[in-house]
Amino acid sequence: MKIKVKPSLVAAPMAFFYKALTKTLRFEVEGLENLIEIMDRKEPVMLALWHNELFALTSYGMTKGFPYVTMASDSRDGQIITETLERLGFKVARGSSTRGGVKAMLGMTRLMKREGCIGIITVDGPKGPRHKVKQGILAIAQKTDSLIIPMRGYVENPMVFKKSWDHFEVAKPFSRCKVFMDKPFKVTDQKLSPEILESEASKIEAAMYNLGNGF
Repeated sequence: MKIKVKPSLVAAPMAFFYKALTKTLRFEVEGLENLIEIMDRKEPVMLALWHNELFALTSYGMTKGFPYVTMASDSRDGQIITETLERLGFKVARGSSTRGGVKAMLGMTRLMKREGCIGIITVDGPKGPRHKVKQGILAIAQKTDSLIIPMRGYVENPMVFKKSWDHFEVAKPFSRCKVFMDKPFKVTDQKLSPEILESEASKIEAAMYNLGNGF
C-alpha cells in the first residue's frame, strides 16, 4: 500500500531550504538591462531557460521579486512543485507538454495578459531532448505578442544529477552563479507552420548555445 503524503507537507520544507540556500549564493549578472528596459516599456516578455539550469535561475529570479508565471504538470509531483513555487512567489499554470499542455499554455497566456506576469519556460522540458528547443514558447509568445529573452545560468562546481535526462544542476551553499540575459528575440508574425516553427526554434536554440560562458 502506498502512503500518500500531502504535497504541502513536502512543499513547505522544500521552499524553506530553497530560500535559505538562495541567501548564500553569489550572483554575477550580465544583461539584466535587457529585461528591465522591456518591463519599463510595459511590454510582455518571456524568459527561455534550459531545464538543467532551472535551480540557479529560479534562485536568481526569486531575489528580484518580479511577477513570474511558469508551468507545472498536472501530476502529483507537479502539485508539489506548484506549491513550492507559490511559496517562493511564483504563479503557476498547471499542465505540461505531456499532460494538459494546452490548458497550461492558455493559463500562462491569461496571467501574462491579465496580470503582466513574466513568462518562464524551460524550453527543453519537461523530458527533453536535452538542450533542444521545443515549440510551445513560440506559440505563447505570438499569442501574447511577447518578446523572448534567452537566459543562461552557470553554477560553480554544482551537484550534477547525471542519471537525470537533463543532468540537472543544484548549486552548493555559497556558490558563485553566473547569469546571462540575451537581447530580446521577436517571434515572426507569420502563421506558425511546421517549417516556421522549426526555423524560429533553431534561432532561439543558437542564441542559448552562444550565451555566456561557464566556470
